[in-house]
Amino acid sequence: MGNLDLGKEKINKLLVAFCIPCVISMLINSIYNIVDQIFIGKGVGTFANAATNVLFPLIILFNAVASLIGIGAAASMSLRLGEGKKEEAGKSVGQAITVMFIVSVLLSVVSFIFLPKLVYMFGCTENVYQYAVDYGRIIIIGAPFMIVYSGLSNIIRSDGAPQYSMIMLIIGAIINIILDPIFIFGFHMGVRGGALATIIGQIITFVIAVVYIKKIKSVDLDKDSFKLDLGVFKTLSLGISSFITQGTVLVLFVFMNNMLTKYGSLSKFGADIPLSAYGLMSKINTLFISTVIGITIGAQPIIGFNYGAGQNERVRETLKKVIIVNFLIGVVFNIIFFLFPRQLGGMFISPSDPSYDLFMEFVELMCHSFLLVIALNALEMTGSTAIQSLGHIKKATIMAFLRQIILLIPISLFLCIGLQRGIYGVLYAGAISDVICFVIALFIVGSEYKKLGK
Repeated sequence: MGNLDLGKEKINKLLVAFCIPCVISMLINSIYNIVDQIFIGKGVGTFANAATNVLFPLIILFNAVASLIGIGAAASMSLRLGEGKKEEAGKSVGQAITVMFIVSVLLSVVSFIFLPKLVYMFGCTENVYQYAVDYGRIIIIGAPFMIVYSGLSNIIRSDGAPQYSMIMLIIGAIINIILDPIFIFGFHMGVRGGALATIIGQIITFVIAVVYIKKIKSVDLDKDSFKLDLGVFKTLSLGISSFITQGTVLVLFVFMNNMLTKYGSLSKFGADIPLSAYGLMSKINTLFISTVIGITIGAQPIIGFNYGAGQNERVRETLKKVIIVNFLIGVVFNIIFFLFPRQLGGMFISPSDPSYDLFMEFVELMCHSFLLVIALNALEMTGSTAIQSLGHIKKATIMAFLRQIILLIPISLFLCIGLQRGIYGVLYAGAISDVICFVIALFIVGSEYKKLGK
């Protein structure tokens, strides 16, 4: 694991070394998505921004698949190396790479064929349809590159090279940000320009990731490493919690898009403004989510290695510090959303836009309702991934389902249909779900923490 001994080095030093590059890597992805939205919003308009929101569930699906394979391989690699089983660790990595290439191509082909139907399933309106299809077709072409490099980045971090993973993502993001205004404003390509800039950055990142894997340090890869057998399912099972976590976000996004367009059309906001504003504020919220997940994923090799080596006290120390830091970060984001909603919304729309006033009103409403107590999400997100690193798949899976599926969707339906609160019911369901989820997650994570001390 490079120059750092995961079993002996001070936890604080390991967390800084692994988490900071991982957080930066995660944030880079979120930041250039937001920059895309700023350029698209200023250069094309509200409908175009709504279109990228419609396509966001598909992008979440691609990331979920990358997490399933990449995080599963990284977790398996750390556990096997902690147990001294280097050959098995190499097999986990090789098989994961094979699965990445096969699944990413198949997923892209299917998505491209069914894109017109998918956008309506994802909550698209007639005003937004053509923008969504134009944007989606280009993004799907680049999906295999995104899935593979995203998956490989987890393996690279677990190989003791988090800085390399960070740098390759930064390079891709910088290229994307440079090309965005050139394609959107210079070549007048609209949403197509934003999509093209994105996939060019992804292709370059993919190439850099593949170059590293050829020189991976912790395991030996040969032709046999890439041959699939039933053992690949054990590797993938370690990534199932992350896959389900993102999969539930996908389901939630589709559900929310459809609820917002349905009940938005019955309100003064109309269908398109809630669709656009929700997507934009959710992408700003990904800065919080990416930070928390980045810290937790960065800590994953430390947790997995020490748990595999039987050093439970080091696992407890790591888990405690990660939870505290993530919660404090959540508090900071809560303050920003509560105090500066109009400044955040103003980044994505021109004051001359006819929908400006209603758009800003909805953004403020969302920040003071749906995003009101997001700091509480830190425990659920941290606990789910950390417990997954310990190999407790069932508990991690339950936690991954908890907020999005078990709580938020039923509560939204109850408020909207049962209490007839309309668009306001959709938004306030977020805060209610966050509070309930926090209480349940506190019990699950607390019980696991106590077991590690025995």
